[in-house]
Amino acid sequence: MSDDAPSAGLRAPGPARPAVLEPPSPRAAQPPGRSLAPDLARGALLLFIALANVWTYLYGGALTALGERPADGSDVDRLVDGLTALLVDGRTRPMFAILYGFGIATMAARLAARGRGPRDVRAVLARRSVGLIVLGLAHAALLFGDDILAPYGVTGLLALALVHRSRTVLLRWFWGAFALMTATGVPVLYGLVDLGDDAEAPTTDYAASAVERLVDAATTSVLSGVLLFFVPHVVLGILLARSGWLTDPGRHRVQLARTAGIAGLGAIAVNAPYALAVVELWHPQGALASTVLLAHELSGIAAGLAYVCLFGWLAAVWADRRQGPVVRAVAATGERSLTSYLLQSVMFAPLLSAWGLGLGARLGTAQAAALAVVVWAVTVGVAVGLQRAGRTGPFEALLRRWTYGRRRNQHSSVSTPS
Repeated sequence: MSDDAPSAGLRAPGPARPAVLEPPSPRAAQPPGRSLAPDLARGALLLFIALANVWTYLYGGALTALGERPADGSDVDRLVDGLTALLVDGRTRPMFAILYGFGIATMAARLAARGRGPRDVRAVLARRSVGLIVLGLAHAALLFGDDILAPYGVTGLLALALVHRSRTVLLRWFWGAFALMTATGVPVLYGLVDLGDDAEAPTTDYAASAVERLVDAATTSVLSGVLLFFVPHVVLGILLARSGWLTDPGRHRVQLARTAGIAGLGAIAVNAPYALAVVELWHPQGALASTVLLAHELSGIAAGLAYVCLFGWLAAVWADRRQGPVVRAVAATGERSLTSYLLQSVMFAPLLSAWGLGLGARLGTAQAAALAVVVWAVTVGVAVGLQRAGRTGPFEALLRRWTYGRRRNQHSSVSTPS
């Protein structure tokens, strides 16, 4: 890395301002081996990904005004709706984007430690980002239109300008991108710009649906780059990597707990009106509903940071004792997060889509949540099987081969976040 990339910490920005990150010692910045915290976070948060994505497959009936849940659900459905609206909706992409930024910075640091210059580091990261874009667009066309890999890949290309920059420059990018994201959302949410009604009956024609998914995913990816949607999250991840919080969480247990508590409670307080509206305990209208939705979207950054820090703290706690089979299984899933993420769509799409078995038209949200837990558990089982066989995930291997080529099949020790 360049000389202007300090290892010192920062006051992490966001809607709810957490505690100050303290500078790590040189020993803490590069601990040997693979760190438990990022893998544990990715593996556990893949459950949140499953819970968030399963709702997008439900169709065929009236939906709630906010949250787009089936409006005729049972009391159990309403309970599930409220909990997921409070803790999951709008939180999965921010938290994985933060981990994605952490992965970019960690990968850059390790390449630099092996003697690669800044230009070479950026070239490797660029290849990896392009690989994510290709994988993401293929994923969208074949299975899941709300793919996140391609937007992350576009953001990764933007991050090439950030990995070697100073803390001050990174903070300017954070606040500038956050302001742009807010300024873009306000006219849309408050009805000043009409994007049209996308609520259409899903097609049973697989080929037609594939074209629709590909166009939607490509459009979303371009917009995410132009409007810097995930740049604030990636900046947070880069700063977390420099702080040493996740690579050596035992030395930063207090900071992790404090940040998780402050950011998490702040996000819950800001998001509570949205959750109440989703379960229709109140019915905000007009500008008030737009304000509730805007607060929900913006608080996702604080919630994502809180989840990442929470699992970093748990990794520190569990590192002091023998790791049980559950912790090892979840960490194995996080190490293979790209494969696990794509495997979810392999199971969800044929079961729930209108072009498949069409179960999405018949499931309530409680049943859908139960299915999401089962799907996540299957991915955990697959990851454990791969670990016992001494193999990485097939899509991690594919992306690594694309990133480094035939010359050298290096192991970056950073799973590709999904």
